[in-house]
Amino acid sequence: MASLLGKHLFEISAQGPPPPKDYFQLVITKNEVIWRSWKISVRLEARGAAPKELKTSHQDFLHNKSLKYDVDAVFGQRILDHTILLCEGKFDYLERLPDDILIRIMSYLQLKDTTLMAQVSHRFRKLCNSEKFWEDTVRNRCAEFTSDMEGIANAMGWKKLFFTFFHSSGRKEQQ
Repeated sequence: MASLLGKHLFEISAQGPPPPKDYFQLVITKNEVIWRSWKISVRLEARGAAPKELKTSHQDFLHNKSLKYDVDAVFGQRILDHTILLCEGKFDYLERLPDDILIRIMSYLQLKDTTLMAQVSHRFRKLCNSEKFWEDTVRNRCAEFTSDMEGIANAMGWKKLFFTFFHSSGRKEQQ
């Protein structure tokens, strides 16, 4: 699984909190944390100022209260927590897998389990609601699906097609 770790473990950039308009970037590599900042100002003395860059080891980051405060102030507690976990060597390999592999894994779950999976993170919610996931679900789990229905699915969406034609909640009971 170590091959899933690329050059950068994590990277994020954004404008800092007001009143200044400074811009920040946080990069976490296998060995170090890189904090870059750009001073954004209309004042003449700030024009052409080079960006500042601070490189520190993971271990040093964990003990640097000032840098952790800056990360929290710019990116929030969630990003700070994630950065700390990465610096401690706690990698979330599942989050690093490509979407097509995750959808393939999800195809082995029962649909009720995918509703729980959608609550894990924004990424999993997006995957569980993706057209690709629902297309694979209909094609692989619905024996009544015919090629004639493909046009309907493309027009109305694969998820809606599933719940309209194949799921018991979408069917009207005939008496």
